[in-house]
Amino acid sequence: MKTLNYQLKGLCTQNRDGSVSTQLNRSKILQSIADQLAVLGYRRMNVTSLKPKHVEALVDSYSKQDLSPGTVKNRMSALRWWASKVGKSNVVAKDNAHYGIESRVFVTNTSKSKDLDLEKLSKIQDPNLKISLQLQRAFGLRREEAIKFIPSYADQKTFIRLKSTWCKGGKAREIPIRTDEQREVLKKAHLIAEKGSLIPPQLMYVQQMRLYERETQKVGLSKLHGLRHRYAQIRYEELTGRKPPTCGGKTSKELTEQEKIDDQVARYAISQELGHEREQITAVYLGR
Repeated sequence: MKTLNYQLKGLCTQNRDGSVSTQLNRSKILQSIADQLAVLGYRRMNVTSLKPKHVEALVDSYSKQDLSPGTVKNRMSALRWWASKVGKSNVVAKDNAHYGIESRVFVTNTSKSKDLDLEKLSKIQDPNLKISLQLQRAFGLRREEAIKFIPSYADQKTFIRLKSTWCKGGKAREIPIRTDEQREVLKKAHLIAEKGSLIPPQLMYVQQMRLYERETQKVGLSKLHGLRHRYAQIRYEELTGRKPPTCGGKTSKELTEQEKIDDQVARYAISQELGHEREQITAVYLGR
């Protein structure tokens, strides 16, 4: 392993900021950055030798690739984290606009909803993973939340509660139980996990997450974040009586005054159920 790759791995091990998923993603991004720097000709770097010229070279290489603004922003965030941990925060500009990186576009009236392919789901042999996927569909959970799910703790009869340690940003939350499908999935989860979580006793979260990635890829289940879009769109129609803009419903400009009030109430509720702090983020799932 090259010196920079090795030292960045050590830096990530010593500084466990954020959730397990955040840490793993950050580590992967930094390893990719180290490899890219070597390709760009910077082969004798160590973890403290990061300079503005390295950042500029990386950004220039990103501009020549077909990368989404979100991907570039994630890489810049990892670079800033690295710089801050070695006391060189000023090496990376605080504003992405400094590098000409366009803003991530959130608002779209094109649906990214995705349902769970039951035929592909049936090919997954691990019962814990199968239920985790069904929980994602039924409650709009993130992957980590569905893997760490403890039915005996979460199931409160009329709602499920999620521990802060399961959730992105450490934000515990509650989600209403509304449908027979949700109750049936919870019943199965109780039977499989009993008093524990959906991570088998002999495995750690990271191991179960990698199994999840491997098994879903093997059977062709992808873009599962689309299950959260599906959940949000179904909830919007339940709460307002009409489809969201992403599904052909009225846009904000077409709403009456009362419909605008209903729209805001629904978006706030959906935002809370999905684990977001801002109502504005619902535009990702529902359009505007």
